[in-house]
Amino acid sequence: MHKIMALDIGTKRIGIALSDFLHVIANGHSYIPRTPENTALDTICSIAAENKVQNIVVGLPVNMDGTYGFQAEDCKKFANKIEGFGIIFEDERLTSEQAEENLNAQKINFRKEKGLVDKESARLILEQYLSRL
Repeated sequence: MHKIMALDIGTKRIGIALSDFLHVIANGHSYIPRTPENTALDTICSIAAENKVQNIVVGLPVNMDGTYGFQAEDCKKFANKIEGFGIIFEDERLTSEQAEENLNAQKINFRKEKGLVDKESARLILEQYLSRL
């Protein structure tokens, strides 16, 4: 049995979410700084190994017209440096806005801790992916 990890890769932080072993529930795990890059990659691989992850779903910020911009290319470039795991790209359009709405509904003040939005975005990316399995 294994879990699935999801990443919301931003320019400053990376949100992380993990599934359960049955691939039904998506849980926000944490967020980490994006830089230094080697440290971020090592942290992701450590969390994945500790949680018996085989596949990592990476949110891809596709433009509203379906094209890939700078951010999407940056995410792909970073994700391709993660070794030892299957990488799956998932369209993440509007997840940050939905994450903010979810945190507001829970009365969580994310403005002081922006990483909470990244963690919730990763959870939404994973939830979206799991719903299609």
